[in-house]
Amino acid sequence: MIKYSKWTMLSFCFALALLPSCSSTKSKASRAKKIIIEDFDRFYDKFHKDRVFQLSRLKFPLQGHSETGKKWTKANWNIMKVRIYDVDKSQYKVECKKTDKSFFQLVWIENAGFNSECRFELIDNKWYLVYALAIDI
Repeated sequence: MIKYSKWTMLSFCFALALLPSCSSTKSKASRAKKIIIEDFDRFYDKFHKDRVFQLSRLKFPLQGHSETGKKWTKANWNIMKVRIYDVDKSQYKVECKKTDKSFFQLVWIENAGFNSECRFELIDNKWYLVYALAIDI
C-alpha cells in the first residue's frame, strides 16, 4: 500500500475543492459576454448631431419617399438635425411612440399639407432609420 504524506493529501483535497469554482468562473465569464442592446436615447442624440453616423444608420433602400415622390438615396437624403423633442410645438403638431424595438415620429402642420414621418427599428441590437416619408403639398 502506498503511503501519502499529510501535505500531499491536503494538497489533493484542496485541488479537488477548486474544480467546481473553475467551472463557476467560466460560466460567469460566459454571462459577462451578454449581448448589449444600443440605448435608443443615446443613438437618437448622436443621429441628429453626427452626419456621418446618421448616414451609417440609414437602412437603404429606405422605405418611404421625399417631398417630390422620389425614393430616398444617400445622394438625395436631407440630414435630420432637429429631434422630435425639440420641434417648435407652437407651429407644428408632433406625435411619437416608442417600443422596445421601434420608434415612430410624426410632425405635421394642421390643414397645411405638410407632414414628415419616420420609423426607427432595432436591428441586430443597433438602431436604424428604416422609413421616412415627407409630404409638402
